[in-house]
Amino acid sequence: MTTPDPGGGLGPGAVESLVAAPPAMSPSTAGGPFDPEAVRRDFPVLHRPVNGRPLVWLDNGATTQKPRQVIEALGAFYGVANSNIHRGAHTMAREATAVFEESRAAVAAFLGAPSPAEIVFTRGTTEAINLVAQSWGRDNLGPGDEILVPALEHHSNIVPWQLIAKERGARVVPVPLLADGRIDVDAYADLLSYRTQLVAISHASNVLGTVPPLREMIALAHRHAARVLVDGAQAVAHFPVDVRELDADFYAFSGHKLFAPTGIGALYGKPELLAAMRPWQGGGNMIDSVDFGETTYAPVPHRFEAGTGHIAGAVGLLSALNWLTALDRDAVTAYEGALLSYAQRALATVPGLELVGAAPDRIAVLTFTLAGFDPATVADWLDRDGIAVRAGHHCAQPALRHFGLDSAARASLALYNTPEEVDALVSSLTSLRQQAG
Repeated sequence: MTTPDPGGGLGPGAVESLVAAPPAMSPSTAGGPFDPEAVRRDFPVLHRPVNGRPLVWLDNGATTQKPRQVIEALGAFYGVANSNIHRGAHTMAREATAVFEESRAAVAAFLGAPSPAEIVFTRGTTEAINLVAQSWGRDNLGPGDEILVPALEHHSNIVPWQLIAKERGARVVPVPLLADGRIDVDAYADLLSYRTQLVAISHASNVLGTVPPLREMIALAHRHAARVLVDGAQAVAHFPVDVRELDADFYAFSGHKLFAPTGIGALYGKPELLAAMRPWQGGGNMIDSVDFGETTYAPVPHRFEAGTGHIAGAVGLLSALNWLTALDRDAVTAYEGALLSYAQRALATVPGLELVGAAPDRIAVLTFTLAGFDPATVADWLDRDGIAVRAGHHCAQPALRHFGLDSAARASLALYNTPEEVDALVSSLTSLRQQAG
């Protein structure tokens, strides 16, 4: 960890060293097949016991754990570099501003965005979607306009559109699902019309794991002059994203689902859209000049970042991106796909267990029911064995209702999970069935 210079400054490059990527040939990034055990060594929490058992963290859809590089970067920033950003005349303000804007540039590169000016820092996906709804939506939605939202969406990609639609006289139109949890693309194509102003769609479902044919769906929307917002919260940790290739108009994600801290996320927007959007929140940092007669606003992206943002969160996000992009992302994706297949086969051996959704293109999310057991009871039983899963409606009630369910249990996998942890899950569930007779 970087330590203060006795002379009073950190010295050239010291702030940048807080978030340095791991060496190119560290155990986490060595060539050859992806090695989850090497990666696991970067995560202190994965080595703690829970209820006397080794922790098995299968709640990654809710939040991912943090590697030591991120944890150390946060501690080092607060320990030796803490300062507010922008406009500061002193050394530490300049250093903090530099690393904050370096994080913005890293997010742009991570998403394939042409410029850091197309990246707005937010508290996460939810705030990013609300920003677009309240800023872009207020000026572009009117009576009779439609917002298409697939039934698989997280509530964060439904409720903001309902709120602005009610205010503007527009309406939210659900896009139905097929029996296996895929979006009905034919129905989607039929629903698109001159009334469609926006399509709001997730890059990967948090409850079904479904990865829709996004490029095809975006191209169809653009033929009707509709804009597309993509909720990438569940996607960015599992496979590379290129917003230019997708041709997405907006793309949002949360840091805490990407091995970064909570309370930090980002919104990508095409520059012509961001430039035309009014501020959503007012205050410091987002202004050019304030007068009681007239106030003018800062250029994009700062006009959307009112007040003091989560500066340390941006530092942690930069560290997480450096850590993740040092890995072979294609190897990670292949490993997670193989782990998902293994888990599907293993869970099929548990009597009375049914997986929810069977879309062929999906991330490693396993939502399930166990006959005779409430999902909360299942989660509580697993917790006694140190296995963390989630139970409930997963903030995706329309998707569950498609399968006639109000709640379900969910095991969501990440790159540090292993076949042995899947075996522990299956063993515990089998024991629950046997205990019940």
